[in-house]
Amino acid sequence: MKPLMIKGHTRPLTKVFYNREGDLLFSTSKDKVPSVWYSHNGERLGTFAGEHMHNGTVWTGDVDYTSKYLVTGSADNSMKLWDVETGNHLCTITENSPIRTAHFSYDGKRILYSTDNIMGQPCLVKTIDVSRMLQEGSAAEAVLSFDHGSKATCSQWGLCDETIVTADDKGYLRRFSATAHSAAISDMQYGKDLSTLITASKDESSKLYDADSLQLLKIYEAARPINSACVSPIRDHVILGGGQEARDVTTTHGKQGKFDALFFHMIFEEEMGSIKGHFGPINTLAFHPEGTGYTSGGEDGYIRVHQFDDSYFEFAYET
Repeated sequence: MKPLMIKGHTRPLTKVFYNREGDLLFSTSKDKVPSVWYSHNGERLGTFAGEHMHNGTVWTGDVDYTSKYLVTGSADNSMKLWDVETGNHLCTITENSPIRTAHFSYDGKRILYSTDNIMGQPCLVKTIDVSRMLQEGSAAEAVLSFDHGSKATCSQWGLCDETIVTADDKGYLRRFSATAHSAAISDMQYGKDLSTLITASKDESSKLYDADSLQLLKIYEAARPINSACVSPIRDHVILGGGQEARDVTTTHGKQGKFDALFFHMIFEEEMGSIKGHFGPINTLAFHPEGTGYTSGGEDGYIRVHQFDDSYFEFAYET
């Protein structure tokens, strides 16, 4: 078998990768100029350079599922988005240290990337929406960002874009949830058998995860920030509590601030009812271990202990 010998870079290669169909081959190198080639004959189609070219070693790159966009990450502390067909630069995201890894999600809507922990900067793992990069340019902010600790040398999306897998310079593989909230997570509680985790977030949603794999199972949407969420130990019910901060509402009236506790069906993700009473945001919730009631604690300084009536246990959800 005689290979094609392609000489197009002036310095060492850092990465080669195909598009989904395999007709295009992309390459990055220490010469700062990502290139694209026909894979069947080695003919170079073009380079991704010009006015917005990288100013350092290009460590990584990836092409999306449709071969429409190319992402590259460089030692010049930047990640760039390119149009594959035209070679035009679309967006640059700048960080405080070199970009070591960058990958499109399988649906092509997000990019996972990581930075190096050098020059006193932490190794950050981030995800960002492609649509936000196209609309907001360099001002686009990451959806998910966390300190990885050790240097992430490799990263990949997990199945269904729900997890992130990283490899580090110490030889460890790690898996993280990629379906995080878009705002601060304020509470996290286990289900009774420890097989599920439920989170509450300021992004007005609560999410149920498989506790072992961190696979996203259910999402419960509420038109208010959620401060706490808990799962019934005996029924397929979850309770969400929160409400707008006092400074964000014109009155402390419960209806205005949405301070009621919300009951959702755990499986069908539908709201079943609510219980009022607090005069401020609900900050914490807990189900009774036997599922006979729940307790809420609020910004108003009150603890409300609720015991369910017999009708609660007789209630059957209509599907």
